[in-house]
Amino acid sequence: MNTGPRRRRWHHPSRGDDASRATGSHFRRLKRNPESTRKARTRMDLLVVGSGFFGLTVAERAAAAGRKVTVIERRPHIGGNAYSEWEAETGIEVHRYGAHLFHTSNATVWAYVNRFTSFTPYVHRVFTTHRGVVYPLPINLGTINQFFRAAFSPAQARDLVRRQASEFDPKNARNLEERAIGLIGRPLYEAFIRDYTAKQWQTDPRDLPAEVISRLPVRFTYDTRYFNDVWEGLPVDGYTAWLERLADHPNIEVRLATDFFDESHPFSKGATVGRLPIVYTGPVDRYFGYQAGALSWRTLDFEQEVVEVDDFQGTPVMNYADAEIPFTRIHEFKHFHPERSASYPPDRTVIMREYSRFATGDDEPYYPVNTPEDRARLLAYRDLASNEKDVRFGGRLGTYQYLDMHMAIGAALSMWNNQLA
Repeated sequence: MNTGPRRRRWHHPSRGDDASRATGSHFRRLKRNPESTRKARTRMDLLVVGSGFFGLTVAERAAAAGRKVTVIERRPHIGGNAYSEWEAETGIEVHRYGAHLFHTSNATVWAYVNRFTSFTPYVHRVFTTHRGVVYPLPINLGTINQFFRAAFSPAQARDLVRRQASEFDPKNARNLEERAIGLIGRPLYEAFIRDYTAKQWQTDPRDLPAEVISRLPVRFTYDTRYFNDVWEGLPVDGYTAWLERLADHPNIEVRLATDFFDESHPFSKGATVGRLPIVYTGPVDRYFGYQAGALSWRTLDFEQEVVEVDDFQGTPVMNYADAEIPFTRIHEFKHFHPERSASYPPDRTVIMREYSRFATGDDEPYYPVNTPEDRARLLAYRDLASNEKDVRFGGRLGTYQYLDMHMAIGAALSMWNNQLA
């Protein structure tokens, strides 16, 4: 009997959700007794706070060099925002915290990650819906010709965009809107950028600083690839399997649901800082008790739904550019792995709607807002961090930067090679 779609809404999803736990002997809870506490302290050469790609890469390198590493993770699962899980009803792999697409042009990173996973030949392509019509992104020659109902050559399209963009000088723009129009022209901006940006930031683009964007890519070819990197793909066995392999070393112990700021266990800040080397990948302002003020972030909410159709939208990611649609995009996860299609149910699919907003203190931070006030606070935190004995700050939260996966892995390899090895 058809009971209708099943929806699951995740609101700042990392807090208090212990429905999913990593498996395997490495991923065990702390045993709270004096003997285990004494042994834990004597066998640790390095403590890594956070089990995302940055933390696990440092841990793996240290373990391979013979060091005993403990990784603690506040969440009840490994992997940070890259964690994925198999949806129970359909068996489709879902990226729990939004779609993660691996791509890189860094040969060192590519060689390193291929030690722990194989990659599919997946090439990411994105489409956007505007006024009931679907267009390819990034804006390319196909987007331009479809939008203007024309058959421009590359030179003609380039000339059109140049003329339309002459309304503002992007170098002297007073806000995001003026800079965007000065880069791509008003018609393309109003169709594909204005309302989408307003939904992302919950702010009128005229009230956002121009430095929020530095460029808006426009391709004057029919190339619809979203990324331009040399290598691209998705882990064959899924993200969680890849992350668990990074931690699968006899010198690594991962302890889940263990908060660095909870002083009741021997891996806490008070019990470890100054006593052994630490790599900290949590929020830098939280580490210092918000001494210089809280850094501002945007966060995401997700609404997952099992839909009783074989194919909901025909593509992995569909953006929604119009203001009247409250979400920014929909992910359909079966399209990320078409090679698994034989194992998928023929009458169900999993979609996830994504909503963006400013983060509050209880939310999971995703993207740094990076206002002038944030930058001033970050400088203060960097000064504090430089004086913190044997503590190194890394990852997205620890450096207040949005890092793609390959960037986080590259930065972790650099920290190991240059500071810890």
